[in-house]
Amino acid sequence: MNKEPKVAVVGGGSWATAIAKILLANEASINWYMRRQEQIDDFIRLGNNPRYLSAVKFDVSRINFTSDINQVVKDSDILIFATPSPFLKLHLKKLRRKLTKKIIVTAIKGIVPDENMIVSEYFYEKYGVPSENIAVIAGPCHAEEVSLERLSYLTIACSDRDKARMLAKKFENSFVKTTVCDDVYGIEVSSVMKNTYALIAGICHGLKYGDNFHAVLISNALQEMKRFCNAVNPMHRNIDESAYLGDLLVTSYSKFSRNRQFGTMIGKGYSVKTAQLEMEMIAEGYYGTKCIYEINEKYQVTMPILETTYNILYKKVSPVVAIKKLTDSLY
Repeated sequence: MNKEPKVAVVGGGSWATAIAKILLANEASINWYMRRQEQIDDFIRLGNNPRYLSAVKFDVSRINFTSDINQVVKDSDILIFATPSPFLKLHLKKLRRKLTKKIIVTAIKGIVPDENMIVSEYFYEKYGVPSENIAVIAGPCHAEEVSLERLSYLTIACSDRDKARMLAKKFENSFVKTTVCDDVYGIEVSSVMKNTYALIAGICHGLKYGDNFHAVLISNALQEMKRFCNAVNPMHRNIDESAYLGDLLVTSYSKFSRNRQFGTMIGKGYSVKTAQLEMEMIAEGYYGTKCIYEINEKYQVTMPILETTYNILYKKVSPVVAIKKLTDSLY
């Protein structure tokens, strides 16, 4: 790319809004795709996203909005996807333009349902995007704290380290620090799995288990995550780094974690369906649990925490009974 690459955000939720805020600290302007034109119209009129992080004010003259995904692909070199994973295929349904020469950045911390693919793999397999043109953003970084400009850390993973460094510069600013790595699979799968573990942490919180047990649960979850990543994609990785452990911790403990909130409701006696209806945003851990569980049917990694979460969510096992059984397998 000789010219400065044009960046686009794909998605209209809280994480997409936070990413736009981060980017506009460095970019003169960005493209931004949202599926619903009425959301765009309200955004332009109000100067903020009316549904998510509405306290964040934007200079809308620096944003080129569109509800046409083909238009945003045409006008952009770098596409940052920040939609809930269950809705990704819905957004791409009308896509007619090729993505093969674009840089695809996934900020989606979930797996594509039905296909049971991580998002990077989905773009590689279904849209022919070269692996060196696919990057993943991860790390302990809640959208709500970004909106408050609280110091946050992001890791950009790409098999092409030069591209990773280029992307990192676009995200680095006064309140976001960045690092790069090449563990695309491990970073992305860990981002999916930490939602499952945050969900079961919430269930335990709802059942009145305390901080002592919570610490043991998350320590075991980290080992479970390590076993799965090493079985499915063996390579050298330090699971203690912030992109893995840090993201797991913040999602499991933070008041901003919707997966923890979702789990807490179930622990307090809500049914899965009722908890979903009460949540205003998607809890990715619900979908990720099923996908990882089904992938693991092939690899047979020992994963008692994941299995317990699956049994509660999909087999309707009593949380009280399931967690009591789980306590005997932790150490």
